[in-house]
Amino acid sequence: MACISDAALAAAVSNAGGLGVIAAGNEQAETVRAEIKKTRALTAKPFALNIMLMSPFAAEIARVAEEEKVDVVITGAGIPEKYMQLWLEKGIIVIPVTPSVTIARRMERLGAAAVIAEGGESGGHVGDLTTMALIPQVCDAVGIPVIAAGGIADGRGMAAAFLLGARGVQLGTRFLVATECKVHVNYKAKVIKAKDTDTIVTGKRLGHPVRSLKTPFSRNFFAKEYAATVSNEELEALGSGALRLASVAGDEQNGCFMAGQISGLVTKEQSAQEIIEELCGQAEQLLKGASIWVK
Repeated sequence: MACISDAALAAAVSNAGGLGVIAAGNEQAETVRAEIKKTRALTAKPFALNIMLMSPFAAEIARVAEEEKVDVVITGAGIPEKYMQLWLEKGIIVIPVTPSVTIARRMERLGAAAVIAEGGESGGHVGDLTTMALIPQVCDAVGIPVIAAGGIADGRGMAAAFLLGARGVQLGTRFLVATECKVHVNYKAKVIKAKDTDTIVTGKRLGHPVRSLKTPFSRNFFAKEYAATVSNEELEALGSGALRLASVAGDEQNGCFMAGQISGLVTKEQSAQEIIEELCGQAEQLLKGASIWVK
């Protein structure tokens, strides 16, 4: 949700009863600090800051999180070991994203309050394991709460995650079409229009695969990824700034429209409040009736 999940969306989600998240992405530290202050002006509820550890500004943003005493830090695209003690000493809750049992165990040893186990169905940076396979294995391996992510769009996915052992869920793609989300209208339209087979994973050759919607950009990237004449440096340059082109400029030719496999389930724009109420209402009804399947 880099370039997408800002103060407006984070505050709206928190005000609706969820935990809103500011996505730092590749933004500079002072830009992130400004978003934290904006969020505090819009909500009195807790919210999180997501730090992408691959960012060249990750160290500076880690210090901003400590200085601003954010409620929760969520980390992705790396291991936050060198920052953990700093955050924990300030009473900050740390919840790393993990794609495997091994990393989840390591995060627990480092003092994480919970882990987000993210399956490869999700949008953006992905691992290999699916949510269905990953969640129960992580739940069995750690004693801290597990939050399920990847392939969850509605109450059915939420209920399934709970039955697999998760204590919470994280959604990204569904909130791309939240009323409060300021992503370009072209981005929202593409998600709403998407079908079940409309995503593709690129970047495996570079070691950081990304799931996005099938577009001229992603198809071109995929083709060049397996061309022996194209260097890794050329591939990296091709992808640089592509998310911003999609989310800010709505460039349908050159932009990377990151989204999960559940895009086909997202059919309309709603407020964050409506999304959360619908999600929880569906899950509650399904879980109340779940016992009929084991009688």
